[in-house]
Amino acid sequence: MPTESKYFVSLFGLLGGLLTSSGLYAAVPAFSTQSPWMLGDWNSNRTQLEQQGYQFSLGYTGEMASLIDAKNNDKHKTEYTDQFALGAHFDLEKIMGWEDTEAQITVTHRNGRSLSQTHEALQGHLSSVQEVWGRGQTWRLTDLWIKKQFLDQKLDIKVGRFGEGEDFNSFDCDFQNLTFCGSQVGNWVGDQWYNWPVSQWAMRVKYQVQPELYGQVGVYEYNPENLKRSKGFNLSTDGSKGAIIPVELVWQPRAFLQQLPGEYRLGYYYSTADVEEIENPIKNSHKQGMWAVIQQKLTQPEPDSNRGLKGFINLTLHDDATNTIDNMQNIGLVYTGLSLQRPDDQLAIAFGRISVSDKVQTGQHEEYDAELYYGIHATNWLTLRPNIQYIRHVGGYKNGENVWVGGLKLQAAF
Repeated sequence: MPTESKYFVSLFGLLGGLLTSSGLYAAVPAFSTQSPWMLGDWNSNRTQLEQQGYQFSLGYTGEMASLIDAKNNDKHKTEYTDQFALGAHFDLEKIMGWEDTEAQITVTHRNGRSLSQTHEALQGHLSSVQEVWGRGQTWRLTDLWIKKQFLDQKLDIKVGRFGEGEDFNSFDCDFQNLTFCGSQVGNWVGDQWYNWPVSQWAMRVKYQVQPELYGQVGVYEYNPENLKRSKGFNLSTDGSKGAIIPVELVWQPRAFLQQLPGEYRLGYYYSTADVEEIENPIKNSHKQGMWAVIQQKLTQPEPDSNRGLKGFINLTLHDDATNTIDNMQNIGLVYTGLSLQRPDDQLAIAFGRISVSDKVQTGQHEEYDAELYYGIHATNWLTLRPNIQYIRHVGGYKNGENVWVGGLKLQAAF
């Protein structure tokens, strides 16, 4: 049986077991299109638990990628990789009377293989055609934090174990290509800035300057031990090398261009850890860089509707003395609700450029990634995103492969 087929069989076997065990309690029929959860509301117990401050989630993301065509390679291959995320969110004001306080625990498990890692046409790919792959295919403690607000909810302090991308340089992850998914700093400074599902000890302080404007600063432990498959639940600081310190200003206007909402982020990070310079390994330096994220609604056919066109731009700039990637840019458009009959479906396209530092003497320059997807909102708990990707100059080599990849990303909430 092909590897990806085994994953599907395992997935549906698990779903079947969950349905069997919960079917007696679910008032909403299994697979109801209107329910936010595939397993229903547990005879209203789930909603009652949320009202009492307990919110539980089990999410699944699966990504399949198949090589369609390459300039110098006609070998077709398909890979499948996936992730389960089990979470519990606690409103501690409702549970324990702690005003404006909440906590989160998330455990994740990743499995499978990535086409970018196994197909020779994609060897050296700077990005990944399956973003959910990576950081060790294993179980991890991804979140373990508590958050409290002060000063009439203007001051927000979060402490525990979590990743930088949850709060800083944050971006949606609807695309399957990594170039357009999540915190881009974490994608290109991944040897120190750890995106989901890796966590580390951290503290983030946010202050709401105005209703539409806030600033924040964080301190995140830099500990390479956290990347090991055997350290998925590591709580020790043994092996720490320093800290990543990001600062960010976020503007979220409710009515900007065309009187429509948007989000604008500008940030900077600095690492206290000593790192060898690329050109002069006997000299140490410190990683640092900047980012900007722009997301803006451009059209809205009806008031108070999610339908319409949204544009986005991501920019990152990194010091080329210590970092292989010195800058990255992407730009894209997402249209939600092309028709009144399918108001939650999406059509999206994005283009990205990844630049290798000139100080890396490997003949690498720029790699270009692009993706087009159609997001099918099948139910309130299931979204399917068939996509096609194009990678030009794989690995940043001017004479490198040009590759077409077909993909399918599915996301489900149990």
